[in-house]
Amino acid sequence: MGAVVVDADAGRSVVERAIAGDELAFARIVALHHDDLARIAYVVSGDVDIAEEAEQSAWAVAYVRLKDLRDPERLRPWLMSIAANEARQIARRGRRRVIRDLTIADRKVPPDVDQAALIDLGSALQRLDPRDRAIVGLRFVGGFESAEIARALGMTASGVRVRLHRLLERLRRELGDD
Repeated sequence: MGAVVVDADAGRSVVERAIAGDELAFARIVALHHDDLARIAYVVSGDVDIAEEAEQSAWAVAYVRLKDLRDPERLRPWLMSIAANEARQIARRGRRRVIRDLTIADRKVPPDVDQAALIDLGSALQRLDPRDRAIVGLRFVGGFESAEIARALGMTASGVRVRLHRLLERLRRELGDD
């Protein structure tokens, strides 16, 4: 499912209706943002089961805290930061290593992408701390700027930029991509 474009007035209206208790409006929000939350939760946790749990937990948190959203136009980043935080917390609590089959054929990978490099990247991301995966995920999956990541994770924008730079350097070294 690709990105869904919703004009700002329609998006604001859906959020306002959901805040007022309209369950169908909230269901529309879930339908529009489900894929984004699933992606960020997976990138942060590196585990399908944890990502699914984090996404469900994020929706529960969002449902309760929707009234606290100050700017309805910032719904997507707000939701994604909740999902990233939930994934990080669940991954930290679990700290379990699950052995599972890697079935590359089941993944939707464009034919021009080197699947071995993709596996190496996934492995390198797995070795990162959940907070570091959250930074990488929010930046490259969510498209967040450093100030948005900082707000989502309780950091400073400059701290995010420094940490992201170090993380990218580390990943380049590990992947042999000088």
